[in-house]
Amino acid sequence: MIRPGPRNLITDVAGLRVGNARDMGVKTGVTVLVGDRPFVAAVHVMGGAPGTRETDLLAPDKTVQEADALVLSGGSAFGLDAASGVADALRAQGRGFAVGDQTVPIVPGAILFDLLNGGDKAWLENPYKRLGREALAAASEDFGLGSEGAGTGAMIADLKGGLGSASATVGGYTVGALVAVNALGRVTVGRGPRFWAAPYEMGGEFGGLGVETAFDPAEVPPVKGGDSRNTTIAIVATDAALTQAQATRMAIAAHDGMARAIWPSHTPMDGDLVFTAATGARALADPVGTPLILGHVAALCLSRAIARGVHAATPAPGDPMPTWGQRFGG
Repeated sequence: MIRPGPRNLITDVAGLRVGNARDMGVKTGVTVLVGDRPFVAAVHVMGGAPGTRETDLLAPDKTVQEADALVLSGGSAFGLDAASGVADALRAQGRGFAVGDQTVPIVPGAILFDLLNGGDKAWLENPYKRLGREALAAASEDFGLGSEGAGTGAMIADLKGGLGSASATVGGYTVGALVAVNALGRVTVGRGPRFWAAPYEMGGEFGGLGVETAFDPAEVPPVKGGDSRNTTIAIVATDAALTQAQATRMAIAAHDGMARAIWPSHTPMDGDLVFTAATGARALADPVGTPLILGHVAALCLSRAIARGVHAATPAPGDPMPTWGQRFGG
């Protein structure tokens, strides 16, 4: 039986914490996932316009197999600096990959484009390094969804985007997802309030509206802009003891959840990306069957997290798009 965890957050995976920071003047923010200890990390990119830091290091054939933290940030290329702030703060804590008498924190990151969302981007100094430090300092088992962290200034085709999370337990393992939804496409069906992710909803977590049956498959999907103003960036996590190769397969499987929840997804103008974090607390009962099930559950969690992020978004002055609640009265 697959059930949500007690918080229905990625932090139901024991040993993981999430911190958010935002700047409402700039209309942007940063989200950090950090472990009590380094965790096996992997990544898979399926969008055509990604922006990343240290993702090459996460390939299974590379020397470093674990990361200290993962960063999701707004700000387009400017937001890559958020990981530098996190790395500085972790180094001050003595965390990192040992190289002689030095420690080098391993902090991969990914960014989304939120530079045209009505915020004041005329900064004199890039704010993302500061926001990265603030997000790490705020890391906790409980954290906000919607217009928080990397979801602060996110938009989708027809609504405000947001930060979402969800979790599930299965066979003694815990799986969770964390996502900043800033897609070219949309997450609701047709012109109504129901989510593409509705078949996977648990406990009315994004309104309990049920499944939309009046869908015209010949309809051309509306999209946001005609350029690279997009990207949905996500992390899936588990307490299972995965190798980096198995964690990579989990990230690949989780992309199915993105495709089920966003229409269309993985476009040339999105940088759609999924990280995996595996804490290794629970040995694999079956080296083939267990990773298969965990990948399936990761996809379910990611679909649910995407809908939760948009459902929880809140309005701010100057928003170019309404929130789901403003449009549909939820």
